[in-house]
Amino acid sequence: MSSDQRTYESALERLEAIIARLDSNEAGLRETLDLVKEGRELIEYAAGELEAVGKGLEELNLDDLIARLEAAGPEAASRT
Repeated sequence: MSSDQRTYESALERLEAIIARLDSNEAGLRETLDLVKEGRELIEYAAGELEAVGKGLEELNLDDLIARLEAAGPEAASRT
C-alpha cells in the first residue's frame, strides 16, 4: 500500500491482517521480521493521524471558545 493511498482505516485493517498472520505461527523468520517492521510503520502512521485529529479538535474547540467570547462582548472577557 503506497503512502498516498493510506488511510487510518486501511492502516488498522492491514494491522489486523498482520496480527492474524503472526498469530497463526505460519510465518517464517524473514516474513515475521518484515511483518513486524511493516506493523511498526503502520502504528506510527496511525498514531500520527490520531494526533493530527486531536490537534484539529483542540483548534476547533479553541475557535469556538474565541467566537463565544467575542459574541459575549468585552465584559465577558474581563470576567475570565
